[in-house]
Amino acid sequence: MTRLSVNINKIATLRNARGGNLPDVTKAALDCERFGAQGITVHPRPDERHIRRQDVLDLKPLLKTEFNIEGYPSKEFIELVTKVKPAQVTLVPDPPHVLTSNAGCNTIENEKFLVEIINELHRFNIRTSIFIETDAKMIEYAARTGTDRVELYTESYAVNYKKNREEAVKPFVSAAKVADKLKLGLNAGHDLNLDNLRFFAQNIPNLLEVSIGHALISDAIYFGLENTIRLYLNQLR
Repeated sequence: MTRLSVNINKIATLRNARGGNLPDVTKAALDCERFGAQGITVHPRPDERHIRRQDVLDLKPLLKTEFNIEGYPSKEFIELVTKVKPAQVTLVPDPPHVLTSNAGCNTIENEKFLVEIINELHRFNIRTSIFIETDAKMIEYAARTGTDRVELYTESYAVNYKKNREEAVKPFVSAAKVADKLKLGLNAGHDLNLDNLRFFAQNIPNLLEVSIGHALISDAIYFGLENTIRLYLNQLR
């Protein structure tokens, strides 16, 4: 079964809108675990507009499932994750000013840089994943960096799902086969939701993990957090 990692950034966004500690980010993460999530994802950005550095430090000793930290591999980010030592670090190319991740890594142009970063993370026994699009060449160069996994950027699948889901998933099936041939583990994330997740998971071979935040937290407003996590887990079974 594909593992569900819940991205809790939006819970932190809600907290930060009013200050204080409501909702409690740490409690929410532990509740996600208690309700069946197999991982917790955070994406701390330099401006701390949602997850803060202190959140990351607070969560690490409390989580019982896998902790996945996403981020642009700046000096400050690498210092944070090598201090925390999560199970996985997902490297994304987004600069500080963007609203959300909106492109995969260019592994061809950044191969040398990524090799250095991944070697450093491996020194701390941190599993690495590179946020990437479906281009086979980019996946081939990702393998050359020594990364353990790639995470497929699924926005185009989500956008095109209602138009023609078979066509929408095709490039991701091809990308998954390339990753498998190169012995790369496979994750996926971005705009996956209760409408499109089951079809994606059923069609993508060797899908190890999905990271879902915005849609899941939005659904929790209507269904409650516990029920929402169960609904997502059911899509993956």
